[in-house]
Amino acid sequence: MNKSKDTQDAKAKVNCPRIGTRYRDWRLNGPYDALIIGSGMGGLTTAAFLSELGWKVAVLEQHYTAGGYTHSYEREGYEWDVGLHYVGDMGVPTMPRRMMDFLTGGHLQWAAMDQVYDRFFIGDKVFDALAGKQAYRDELVRRFPQEAKAIDGYLARLAQVKKFVPLFTMARLLKPWQRKLAQPVLNMVLPRSFQMTTGAVLAELTDNRDLIAVLTGQWGDHGLPPSQSSFIIHGLVASHYLHGGYYPVGGSWRIAEAILPKIREAGGEVFTYALVKQIMVDDGQVKGVLMKDGTRIDCNCVVSSAGVFNTFGHLLPPAEVQRAGYDKLLTQVKPSAAHLGVYIGLKHTAEELGLPKTNFWIYPSNDYDGDTQCFLDDPDAPFPVVYVSFPSAKDPDFERRYPGKSTIEIVAPTNYAWFEKWEDTIWGKRGEDYETAKARWGERLMDVLYDKLPQLRGKVDYFEVSTPLSTNWFGGYQRGELYGLDHDPKRFQQDWLTPRTQTTGLWLTGQDILSCGIVGAMMGGVLTATAVAGLRKMGPVLKRVVGGKRADFV
Repeated sequence: MNKSKDTQDAKAKVNCPRIGTRYRDWRLNGPYDALIIGSGMGGLTTAAFLSELGWKVAVLEQHYTAGGYTHSYEREGYEWDVGLHYVGDMGVPTMPRRMMDFLTGGHLQWAAMDQVYDRFFIGDKVFDALAGKQAYRDELVRRFPQEAKAIDGYLARLAQVKKFVPLFTMARLLKPWQRKLAQPVLNMVLPRSFQMTTGAVLAELTDNRDLIAVLTGQWGDHGLPPSQSSFIIHGLVASHYLHGGYYPVGGSWRIAEAILPKIREAGGEVFTYALVKQIMVDDGQVKGVLMKDGTRIDCNCVVSSAGVFNTFGHLLPPAEVQRAGYDKLLTQVKPSAAHLGVYIGLKHTAEELGLPKTNFWIYPSNDYDGDTQCFLDDPDAPFPVVYVSFPSAKDPDFERRYPGKSTIEIVAPTNYAWFEKWEDTIWGKRGEDYETAKARWGERLMDVLYDKLPQLRGKVDYFEVSTPLSTNWFGGYQRGELYGLDHDPKRFQQDWLTPRTQTTGLWLTGQDILSCGIVGAMMGGVLTATAVAGLRKMGPVLKRVVGGKRADFV
């Protein structure tokens, strides 16, 4: 049964309820100390930390539910997460886990995936990533016994990234004049790999293409193949999962649900269906926001979690964008890759179908860069990567909520240009040619799934397809970008991608100021709250949250 995500009505759900208060059904209870545009992980984290300091915050979300890429939706008696597929560093009280426990009041539990948390199908070969640094290394050496030195060198470089990223991140709290003075020191201290692509770093260690392919098999977690991605983002992602993957018990929507009370305790609120039309500015100073319905909300502190292209390309008045120079700065960065999604429902349990707690990464060959370019040039070429996730197997609470059922999610990259002719059409009314194109993409991706799990043929009860236009509609993006900005070396050299902007009272948060992913956006939110409130006020809170002697929160 094939139905389209774009043709289904978004109804209120019982099992995954809407998070937040409907904007038009609730009177604004200002004045507010801060307005936050967007309720993704970055926006909610910033709101929660400011609320901890007693700030009254209004979070303005254009979607019908809060959470951004952490929200879930239900259709035809099935539930799927739209962006969270697994999170690392949640098994022990690491800094990210302590941050998450603080945000959610300790009410969110995390379930470990299988020890083989990622499985890479590379051509006709299969490789596994095992949880635990030693187990991960031992499995690599077992498969590549002649490459032990290269593998150890690689792990040493991951450790180097982990060591120096806190310094790299803390520098983003500096004011422009401070950053100018500190930059020469940073250039001397930071490793050379911070300026290099992933492919260039690995080429210094080995020429074994299968090994390189295995080491970079998670490139879909940030969206760029090895020759294009910054080694910073590769190191962050790979280190993040060295001790395995974890899944939120009850589904990813529980994150936003658990954060909301902290915001409300300080008098704040998360409003849904709250579409911001413009950020109001007078003489270089933020004055509040203008809503789509004409309501003006006055506030001299506005935090945008909408991404830099939305913030400076659509929300900030053009005259202010030009005055601050963001029209030129935006040309230095690019939107990340667009994607297709398939959401599958089956009338059998994960156990009955043999669904694993392991992610599948399916590649046609070990030439990730070549395969990607081939696909972008020819839509009939094989997908350069197909990612398959089994959320109902990962979530120990799924069977209680949806007895006798299971779900699967598929994600694959695509070219936004292939969908541009429909970008001005209305959700649910894009036309028969659009529905036909989606069905064709969906069937191709289902064939990839059946190739690896043939026992699923005839067991699928429901599936639907999302395109980059779905991402635009529900996420408020412009080019269907999955990870905000491309994570290439040039992006990490942009010293303007910080919480502080050139417009007084306007701040940025979320994945664009640090890195993508749930934890990347969360840390971006912590960074922004610290910049807004000041380290003197945030320091004691951070010390209490992470349990350390310093406010070294990265």
